[in-house]
Amino acid sequence: MSNRNWFYASEGQQKGPLPEAQLRDLITRGMVGADTLVWTEGMAGWQKAGEIPGLVPSAGAPPAFQQAGGPPPVAASAGYSGGALSADFPIWGLFGRSLLMFIGQIFVIPAPWTATGLYRFAIPYIRVPGRPHLGFTGQPLDIWYVFIVLGLLTYAGAANSNIVTLLSLLLQAFLSWMIVRWIFGRLSSSGQELPISFTGSPLVYIGWYLLMVISAITIVGWAWVMTAWLRWICRNVEGTRREVTFNASGLEVLWRTIVFSIGCGFLIPIPWVLRWYANWFISQFALTERGAYANG
Repeated sequence: MSNRNWFYASEGQQKGPLPEAQLRDLITRGMVGADTLVWTEGMAGWQKAGEIPGLVPSAGAPPAFQQAGGPPPVAASAGYSGGALSADFPIWGLFGRSLLMFIGQIFVIPAPWTATGLYRFAIPYIRVPGRPHLGFTGQPLDIWYVFIVLGLLTYAGAANSNIVTLLSLLLQAFLSWMIVRWIFGRLSSSGQELPISFTGSPLVYIGWYLLMVISAITIVGWAWVMTAWLRWICRNVEGTRREVTFNASGLEVLWRTIVFSIGCGFLIPIPWVLRWYANWFISQFALTERGAYANG
């Protein structure tokens, strides 16, 4: 097998291909251990490096050779039971897509394409433990009417009517719930759709949405409402063996949002503070064994 190219898994991400000599060098330096998942052409699936005879000292069972072609998706194992999410968004890509989404909402008709474009661009930059190559398979016409109506609702304030404003808020909340459910239902890993869904009640979601609007009157209280709301959303994500959590405190959300808002007020720093804020926000989500968060 000395002429084979190998792949290995690191923090849930697929690395390689690399020659066996280079893989052995990583083993010698301790960067690849006996419990690291590895794969090479002809193997039926990923196996621990320590199970490949001759690859790691004291290796045991032989690899199962059946499958040709590229490596299968990295399976989550005991070594990849959880951890914090992370993101490294490109400055100008994130800024450009966000600006296009904003413009699309103003002009209404392009909204389904600009919103979907932002999701399809940004989600692959999010790194999830045990879920390599995260992606988004949603299409602009999946729920095009939702984005069109949301775009139209941006002009509802011109009606100058309390009843219209209240109905607009209720409708915005419901449409936001539809978007959250759609995003979770269109996530993929290594090109395969994930069996993930958001099962939160639309009535409860609308309640949180209205509470966020009301809490804005307190100037600072909205940050604590937002953290509680995000934790509720996480508790209602189904289809994973691990629990999704949001770990930031209200104070952390508050001061970073203030810094972000001040940076946006000066216009020029917007691309940099947007990336800083988005990277931090994603890093506050984590995957834990179910029940561990409550017990911890």
